[in-house]
Amino acid sequence: MPVTGLIVGILALIFGVVVMIFPKILNYLVGIYLIIVGIVALVSYFA
Repeated sequence: MPVTGLIVGILALIFGVVVMIFPKILNYLVGIYLIIVGIVALVSYFA
């Protein structure tokens, strides 16, 4: 799905800017990212 790649790219840019502005939020963003990626992987595996 090319749309998924576009969304991931946009999110990566947004998160990159947020981390540059607020460096202490990096831990939370990485945790949220890993949770989302894990959920997407499980849903795509079982679907």
